[in-house]
Amino acid sequence: MIKNLFVIIVLVFGIQYSTAQVEFGIKGGVNITFFKVTEGDFGTNPDSDTGFYGGFFADFKIDSGFHIQPELLYKGVGDFEFINAPIYLKYDINNNFHILIGPSLNYFFDVFVNSFKVRADVSLDYDLSTKLSMHMKYTLGFEELSPNIIFLGLGYKL
Repeated sequence: MIKNLFVIIVLVFGIQYSTAQVEFGIKGGVNITFFKVTEGDFGTNPDSDTGFYGGFFADFKIDSGFHIQPELLYKGVGDFEFINAPIYLKYDINNNFHILIGPSLNYFFDVFVNSFKVRADVSLDYDLSTKLSMHMKYTLGFEELSPNIIFLGLGYKL
């Protein structure tokens, strides 16, 4: 399954790279996970838990004000570790403020019988400078054993 996820990401990067302006960067920060305790058994986990994330992104400008921004992030929350690969449609509200929305492909390590999950993300991004940005993202889990997560972090364009 992780091999399929990698192939999808490479295809998105490759197709967009050939037709668009691209900027690469790194991002990371903290996440707050809200477990749906009433719908699933997460063992001794609390209702919420704080973790971390970090990884890479590419920003492909496709049209005036529109971008495609795939990301590849490693996330940890307590005993849960997973790879997150959102593929965002990014819209420039103005020069420094952006909204991103799209599907999020997730691969969980040794947590669930079905380790692959598709989720929905919505994110706000604000450019502090030409290189540094801050972002807030909300991930919604569709399945009963998928927690909802808020992310707060920084991004740096290389």
